[in-house]
Amino acid sequence: MGGTFDPIHYGHLLAAEECRSKLGIEKIIFVPTGDPPHKKDYKIASAEDRYAMTLLATAGVAEFSVSRTEIDRAKFTYTVDTLLEFNAAGIKPDELFFITGLDAMLSITHWFDYERIPELCTLVTATRPGWNVKALKKLPEFILRNLKIIEIPQFAVSSTVVRERIKNNMSIRFLVPHLVEIYIASNGLYKI
Repeated sequence: MGGTFDPIHYGHLLAAEECRSKLGIEKIIFVPTGDPPHKKDYKIASAEDRYAMTLLATAGVAEFSVSRTEIDRAKFTYTVDTLLEFNAAGIKPDELFFITGLDAMLSITHWFDYERIPELCTLVTATRPGWNVKALKKLPEFILRNLKIIEIPQFAVSSTVVRERIKNNMSIRFLVPHLVEIYIASNGLYKI
């Protein structure tokens, strides 16, 4: 499951669990982006902070793990490179699922080398409130043929909402795991 996870929240965890359960996936590996080229419109938390929060949020869940694959890359991080690394490590394309939110999937044609992605994995998108699944019909046919849509229970939370609430001194309790809430407060994240 790829994402910026800035910060990780219960919507991410719920989407991962629904995809795992509905697709019969043994393990979900969360892959926080390192230096995402598409997130230049606001200052994101450091890769190490986002990695630490993802570890805290998934701790104790046997089916969840976190990878440093993109964080340790010394350049911009692209999904295609990460999938190639997983394939090279022995995970066959028909056994590898790349899970991302509907908002991200709708922008896939803007991703670096996106034409190769369906050859490297099965694409999975999780629905989310405020995004129309019908918009996926605009994607190229080779993407749609390899795309699974997983409907998740409606849970209207996003990293943007969490950051805004922190900036406005509002509670984020029950939007993020408690350990993530403590980490954010202890490190003064998202105050500016």
